[in-house]
Amino acid sequence: MIALALTDDQYLELEKIGLGAFAPLDGFMAEEAFRSVVDTMRLPDGTPFPLPVVLDVDADVATRIRAGDSLDLRYQGRSVGRLLADSVFGCDKPEIARKVYGTDSPKHPGVAHFLSQGDRFVGGRVTLLERADFDFSPFELTPDQTKAVFRERGWGTVVGFQTRNVPHRAHEYLQRIALEIADGLFVQPLVGRKKPGDYTPQAILTGYRTLIERFYPSGRVLLGVLSTAMRYAGPREAVFHAIVRRNYGCTHFVVGRDHAGVGDFYGLYDAHALTRQFDGELGIEVLRLAGPFYSQFCQAIVTERTCPAHLIGTDDVIEVSGTRIRGILAEGATPDPRIIRPEVVDGLAGIPLFIGEPDA
Repeated sequence: MIALALTDDQYLELEKIGLGAFAPLDGFMAEEAFRSVVDTMRLPDGTPFPLPVVLDVDADVATRIRAGDSLDLRYQGRSVGRLLADSVFGCDKPEIARKVYGTDSPKHPGVAHFLSQGDRFVGGRVTLLERADFDFSPFELTPDQTKAVFRERGWGTVVGFQTRNVPHRAHEYLQRIALEIADGLFVQPLVGRKKPGDYTPQAILTGYRTLIERFYPSGRVLLGVLSTAMRYAGPREAVFHAIVRRNYGCTHFVVGRDHAGVGDFYGLYDAHALTRQFDGELGIEVLRLAGPFYSQFCQAIVTERTCPAHLIGTDDVIEVSGTRIRGILAEGATPDPRIIRPEVVDGLAGIPLFIGEPDA
């Protein structure tokens, strides 16, 4: 049996497939599924699925793998899974990047990672033999576990919320909308591979514990991380995130401004437009919400849909974004309490905030 040594990313992808987080996938994509997803955002049977989920290998390893081989998937010397090989294939990476990410620029972190992967991919059904055990693993719930919690709490409707930031007032605004329309809210921060400068899992979890325990109604919000890589694929990733949250039992999912975007690679509401193309097919209702900001005139967090039109784009507006707050905190400055709660900021004291920092 051929043994493949998995990276952290690959092990977490194996785990998510094995736990059903990426259903209907039951393995890493074989070539037919890969090309179908890249070209049509659908699996060969027509089921919506917008992003490739692949296992890359070096070219020399690929030459030893044949269809029908059973591969021993290993992590740090331990056997953690099996893969029944269906196909081994390559691709024109820049062309694939342009289709998936809308660019082949290595300045895009998702593209840069894809281009750095092995030259070949092996696809096939997998079996998970051992759960991952990382620092953040105790804070992760499986799809079966979240569905059980939802049932226990009597939540017939649940809104899923994706984030890679500590909680700020704009996200709090969106989450309170969710609590108005559903029985419960599932906040599921993404803590897998992210770009340098993004928040550490510890910072995100600490910030959300403060917000949930002190400022949200007891028993109406569940917090649990999602350990998969951030693709920064913008609109396609918004659809992917919705599918994943459906698999965790959510009935609704929030897609806000520039969902899963990075830099200026995507339009602010491109994700709204793409998710709309799949309405009625995802098994989850997408809540397309406008991007909140603070209006000095209204003295409140508002959006373009709730603020007087003549104020939009003026000096009245104080933008609230993860990027802006990360910049303020990175400089050691104190953020405006109108854009992030002081209690959240105070709770972060002494914690490594950003990936790439010492001890982060």
